[in-house]
Amino acid sequence: MLDPILAGVLLVLPGCATAAELRSYAVTGDAIPQSLTGMAGDAARGRALVVERSSTCILCHNGPFPEQKFQGDLAPDLSGSGSRWSEGQLRLRLVDASRLNAETIMPSYYRVDGLTRVGTLWRGKPILSAEQIEDIVAYLASLRE
Repeated sequence: MLDPILAGVLLVLPGCATAAELRSYAVTGDAIPQSLTGMAGDAARGRALVVERSSTCILCHNGPFPEQKFQGDLAPDLSGSGSRWSEGQLRLRLVDASRLNAETIMPSYYRVDGLTRVGTLWRGKPILSAEQIEDIVAYLASLRE
């Protein structure tokens, strides 16, 4: 039987950009200060991405999503994310959480190199597009305590 997290990732991957289409970014300390798209994301689209199971966010995280009966408890609660982290810090955690914690189980949603156990059809493709990353950053940044 296919692991539910892997199944969710596989559902998202086919429609994503390829490595050749990845936008460059600079990491400063524990953040990617500049938007991957050059503009702010849409928080409503970001919320929709977070709560849909194919993005895999709520498999590990929980938060202010009353419509989602089953939420994760392996990772931090997303409530108040915008009070705990800057947009740049949120962006790096989504793009490549392993830069902050090599032992993390959180996927690198916008990194394609140096990964292991990636199916042939999905190699060189990020899990989320730059636009999706920015939408999720906008949503998480809006969650203030």
